[in-house]
Order: sequence, then C-alpha cells, then structure tokens
Amino acid sequence: MKTAVIFVLSSTFLALPLSGDTVTPTETTSDTSANAGPAFSYEFDAQETYVGEGDVERGRRAIRDFDENNFFFRLVLTPRVKFGILRLGAAYERYDFGIPDSAQLPDTLQAASLVLGLDTQFSDSLLVRIEAHPGFYGASDLDGGNFNVPFIVGGTYIYSPNLQLVFGIGVDFNSEYPVLPGGGVRWKLASQWVLNAVLPTPRLEFEATKAVTVYAGAEIRSATYRVGDRFGDVNGPVRLNDAVLSYTEVRTGAGVEWKLTDAVKLSAEAGYLPYRSFDYHRADIRYREDGGAPYGTVALHGAF
Repeated sequence: MKTAVIFVLSSTFLALPLSGDTVTPTETTSDTSANAGPAFSYEFDAQETYVGEGDVERGRRAIRDFDENNFFFRLVLTPRVKFGILRLGAAYERYDFGIPDSAQLPDTLQAASLVLGLDTQFSDSLLVRIEAHPGFYGASDLDGGNFNVPFIVGGTYIYSPNLQLVFGIGVDFNSEYPVLPGGGVRWKLASQWVLNAVLPTPRLEFEATKAVTVYAGAEIRSATYRVGDRFGDVNGPVRLNDAVLSYTEVRTGAGVEWKLTDAVKLSAEAGYLPYRSFDYHRADIRYREDGGAPYGTVALHGAF
C-alpha cells in the first residue's frame, strides 16, 4: 500500500510548461522574457467526467452500483514579470457519487481553492515552478474547518529539444504521507510519437495531423478532504466526525485531442477505472474498489 500511495500522491505535482508541445531552450527563454508577446495572459481548463456503476468494499461492508460525476474548472492569470511568470487564479472541483444516505462515505467531495504560483528559470535548460493551492477541501459544505494549503515545488530540465526531465515534491499535511517525490520524462521518440511519461497523466501520443493527436495512457487523481463535524454521528462511527478522507482513483484509457485554434484544445477520452479508494487513514477506515467501472471525459483547455 505504501508504494501505491507514494505513486498516486506524486500525481498532485506538475503541469509544467513542457507537458504540452515540444519546447526548445531558445523558445523557453523567450517565453519568460519581459519582451515576449503580450505582458498579460491567462489559461483555463474545464473538464467533465462520468464514471459508470462501480463497487467499493471494506471487509464485509460494501457499497454497490454507484456512479460518479466529476467536474473541474480552473482559471489562471499568467502575467510576465522580471523574474518569471506569475500564476494567479482559482479552481473548483467537485465529485458527486451515487452513494446512498447513511453510508460511511460522503456522496459529495469538493474543493474551492486559489492558485498562487511562480514559473521561473535558472538557465536556458532549467525551469522551476512553485505553486500553492490554499482553499477549502470538504464534503457537502465548505467552511473554515476544511481549509488546507497543499503545494508543490518542481522543475523541468531540458536535456535537448526532444528530451525533458521533470522532478519535484508535493506537500499536503492532511495526507498520510505529507511530503512525497515525483516526476517523469517527456521524450519525442520520432516526428509523430511522444512518450509523455509525466504524472499525473502518463501517456503515449501520436500526432495524426497538425490539429489532431491520438493518445493512450492513464490519469491518477488524489486529494484529501475533511468531512463535517457531525458526519460520524449521522453515518457512524463517531470517530468519523471531522475526519480527513483521502480519495484516490486511477483512470486508464485512450482519447483524441483536437487543436481548435492555436490557443484552444478540445479532447474526448474513454476508458476504464480499475482502482479507487476512500481512505480515512487517521480513523483506520478504508474502502477500496471491488471491480472497476467505465468512464468518459470531455475537456477543454485554452492558453492565451
């Protein structure tokens, strides 16, 4: 279990500049220059996922045939400054599960947070990101009791225009393992093939045309939330009052990404969710998957 948790929680790390199109050292330098392009820019991400009916169990207890809706939206302003690119924005994510009332698991998990970060570079070959996500991470209600500040520190080393190495640490003091390492590699194997083996979305990409990319891989999602201070009174046992819950899922699938314009990309993906866990690690109550479930995702990304 420890190995799995380390691998999953390192997925909270990086969406660094090199996770998309190949960037050469010269292009990277111009990106962080005060004279490159507009002085003010922004990016956004919107995603909707539906997961079909699945099961989780804990010993003899089980929750059967519940589905899931997952919504995510993030807007980040990226103004250029003398020492790099600021990342200032907000994000909201919500999971709605078809879990019956009085179960030991909440039917909603949600997070509303700020994005406060900086992208900078130490040389033409080394990019660094520091980013914090202060916000509210709760179940049905968001209040001061579920405030948390997870953050990441990471970087990308440009070995060559076709090979980049990603590294970093992620910190979440509500997690069972508060500080964890992570990273990966992005390698352009051939003119149309890219091995983008960087968490949280390791995948193999094929550029079918200039506007269409086909890919196959996985996505690892993990975060911590705090349930209400009377959750255990209602759902039992009482040690679940105000408990921290780590929710983790792994998606494996294939998809297509369309470049609608130079700035906007639309993607559609389908696959299978083989792993899912609800873990009250401080209360020693854990539910894990008992069989997987199919899923489908539609996402929109823009960078201006």
